[in-house]
Amino acid sequence: MPSEYAKALGARLRAIRTQQGLSLHGVEEKSRGRWKAVVVGSYERGDRAVTVQKLAELADFYGVPVSELLPGGASPSPLGPTPKLVIDLERLQQLPKDKAGPLARYAATIQSQRGDYNGKVLSIRQEDLRSLAVIYDKSPNELTEELIGWGVLDPEARRAVEAF
Repeated sequence: MPSEYAKALGARLRAIRTQQGLSLHGVEEKSRGRWKAVVVGSYERGDRAVTVQKLAELADFYGVPVSELLPGGASPSPLGPTPKLVIDLERLQQLPKDKAGPLARYAATIQSQRGDYNGKVLSIRQEDLRSLAVIYDKSPNELTEELIGWGVLDPEARRAVEAF
């Protein structure tokens, strides 16, 4: 019989998964089999104990801090205000299209929606970074490092990404 804490932890895991629009099978597919649907489901029901290491790995997979998965204390705020990240649009235009095309198209869409055509920089939200990470098939941290390497994100962006 699962403990109350295991049930609460499982409820947090389920909430984060569903918030990201993933089914249990979607988690298995997106993780390329790393996270089996039956295992994640058993964590969510509280039927199976999750180690600290597995919890950290699952948090990384979902792109959230471990604290967002833990029940109790302060109520989690996955939809709360988040620090912004700033894309250098001038540098982005200098990159090869095969490498930066998806980012350039995403940035152009945001500019169009906001009516923001200053052409120098574009602030994006962490939710945008998560979406871009899916497009590039990387974790938000991996994509942040790649964008810093390309010169389109300032190294200070690491601190904003650590916040989620």
